[in-house]
Amino acid sequence: MLINFLKYSILSLVLSANVSEKNIVETAVSNDNFSTLVAAVQAGDLVDALSSEGPFTVFAPTNDGFNKLPEGTLGSLLKPENKETLQSILKYHVVAGKFMAGDVVKAIQDNDGQFTVETLQGNELTLKLWEGSVYVIDAKGNKAKVVIADVDTSNGVIHAIDSVVLPE
Repeated sequence: MLINFLKYSILSLVLSANVSEKNIVETAVSNDNFSTLVAAVQAGDLVDALSSEGPFTVFAPTNDGFNKLPEGTLGSLLKPENKETLQSILKYHVVAGKFMAGDVVKAIQDNDGQFTVETLQGNELTLKLWEGSVYVIDAKGNKAKVVIADVDTSNGVIHAIDSVVLPE
């Protein structure tokens, strides 16, 4: 059941062997799959916060994940007048503490198949296992699959997800 998740964890460990000297923002900047996330973090004025000591666990949408948003949504969110909304959405993807894949899977298994975490935004995300993969579920029931786990950074860990999750 956990084979896919663990396979991605091992792959990401190989890919991120030299990443741990970089913080979350520097790691995202160095990966083309996160260019949209980097632009959003910059527009939301969260670079300093995500570069701070932490530790943080970031469920980071890939560019493909951002592309699943309805047309025009991302462009609208990146406008200065929508900065607070953008910050809320981005903080909804961040949890205080460093939770590696093994920690996440154990927490899910120890809590009858799902585990709820509080985000920096203040609302909760639910983590569940389905078909060997970990999913992040937002307040509205939308799901994002963890596609790469355990990208280690100097101030936390990044788990790449295939969709943007949204707070209430």
